[in-house]
Amino acid sequence: MLFDTAADAPKTADFIKDVTEATFMAEVVQASMQVPVIVDFWAPWCGPCKTLGPQLEAEVARHKGRVRMAKVNVDENQMIAGQLRVQSIPTVYAFFQGQPVDAFQGAVPQSQVKQFVDKLAALSGDDGGLAEALAAAEQMLEEGAFEDAAETFAAIASEDPSSNDAWAGMVRTHLAAGDPDAAQAALDRIPAPAATSAPVEAARAQLHLARQAAKAGPLDALQARVDADPDDQAARLEYAQALHAGGRVEDAIDILLDSFRRDRDWNDGAAKAQLLTIFDSLKPNDPLAQKGRRRLSSLIFA
Repeated sequence: MLFDTAADAPKTADFIKDVTEATFMAEVVQASMQVPVIVDFWAPWCGPCKTLGPQLEAEVARHKGRVRMAKVNVDENQMIAGQLRVQSIPTVYAFFQGQPVDAFQGAVPQSQVKQFVDKLAALSGDDGGLAEALAAAEQMLEEGAFEDAAETFAAIASEDPSSNDAWAGMVRTHLAAGDPDAAQAALDRIPAPAATSAPVEAARAQLHLARQAAKAGPLDALQARVDADPDDQAARLEYAQALHAGGRVEDAIDILLDSFRRDRDWNDGAAKAQLLTIFDSLKPNDPLAQKGRRRLSSLIFA
């Protein structure tokens, strides 16, 4: 039982709030460093908003604080709507670790609202099921016992198909063993909704980065291209990929943040996309991911 008494449970008002331009950073960006925050862009005159808003509130309330909700009246807070390029309402964003991680626009079925909120709630932590077996599989993976780790993760997933960590563990084990094709095959076998869970998305990002690493060019040559023309965004992206492939993750993040600062829209926002892939590949509490997301958010909302 999560709460011993009704008095211990969080009040709905604690995690569903009206947010303004003055409170957005604190109630959304900073608050999302602890739990996911859903941002509902609405207006009093919007008919679909009157249906979607209560649906979101009900689902957020059901999770008792594992997800928060911020309601933004676009008529009164046009700057925020403009910064996030809200074209029509209702528009819903999800923030986690200081960064937008998901979004949808327009009225959607109740089942889709529930799935959206459930997916975000999963980011707040797992349910503790089969924790000992998962810990053992992780230890095997860390020690390089890849075959044993893969078998253990597979057994857990078979016993509990909702174990997102087990599905992700299989992908990560094949990657650690140097077999990206097997990792892709494992990824393709993951059923919904686990396929879009946070641990599996992290494994997917790791696989994407591993494939980039296999194609990475020589660091010295790429650095020379960037030094010769600091505004060569293609060279900067390739250089960042090569840095990451060489284990210089923080340097790669620095290069990409500077690329985003120079031209955020280049190649459909390629610098931001690469940053998000790197952040997704790291654990949510990884200092590099946390610091990088904060710096990216500062650039977005500057």
